[in-house]
Amino acid sequence: MASLDAYMAGLNRGDEVAVNAACNFPHVRIAGGKVVVWQKRGDYKLEDFRARAGDGWARSQWDERTPIQVGPDKVHLKVKFSRFRADGSSLGTFETIYIVTRQDGHWGIQARSSFAS
Repeated sequence: MASLDAYMAGLNRGDEVAVNAACNFPHVRIAGGKVVVWQKRGDYKLEDFRARAGDGWARSQWDERTPIQVGPDKVHLKVKFSRFRADGSSLGTFETIYIVTRQDGHWGIQARSSFAS
């Protein structure tokens, strides 16, 4: 959960380094009929996120984070998150599967399959 917390906090601060640090690489995102792979730390760009987050995106929050399979070096989670504009109005709520892995002692988000754009 700490990796997910770090990811969301970095995202909401606009801190690209923190967002990348919360991930393991290669990092895979499956959404909108596309598969995107970021090969190494630093490849994940917040500019790309903002382009798909929705008009006026200001912040996101976790609504649910439920482990569905747990192993010593990998966890599959059912998550739900919401995106908001600065005035608090909703841009949407999305259900996703996240895969968090431990690589060389570092826990990070490695893959996501989302219904978000």
